[in-house]
Amino acid sequence: MLKKIGWALLITLIAIQFIRPAKNQTTEPQPHAIQTKFEVPENVSSILKKACYDCHSNNSQYPWYSNIQPVYWWLNDHIEEGKGHLNFDEYTNKRLRYQYHKMEEVIEQVKEGEMPLNSYTWTHTDARLTSEEKAALTGWAQQVMDTLKANHPIDSLIRKKK
Repeated sequence: MLKKIGWALLITLIAIQFIRPAKNQTTEPQPHAIQTKFEVPENVSSILKKACYDCHSNNSQYPWYSNIQPVYWWLNDHIEEGKGHLNFDEYTNKRLRYQYHKMEEVIEQVKEGEMPLNSYTWTHTDARLTSEEKAALTGWAQQVMDTLKANHPIDSLIRKKK
């Protein structure tokens, strides 16, 4: 009985290697990317690339182990969830209130150490942010918020409390 179960598992594991969703990769320009509207200094761009873009852009860099199922499914689900929360490549295509709020969340989550996720930094040790990198990233996010405030009425950025 155990032998049959073992063979069934082996066959299943082999079969699922051929079932793959499309990768989150593109070579196309991203017309709604955050850098099309807001200045992103080189040091912040470097931080975003190493610690954020794999899950929060339209262009993920996949590790070697992503070629193994069901790991790829798990990574793909993680990427889709991350993009659902914030996609820097679709940022300027969103409402002003969304843009403002997402920068508030970036500041909060980076300061509290919630982003990047621990499960990401375990395998991407370069994505662990130093205190200087956290300060640069949160300072930039605050600048984006300040730019939005300078160019738009506050009631278009913040929902009034009832």
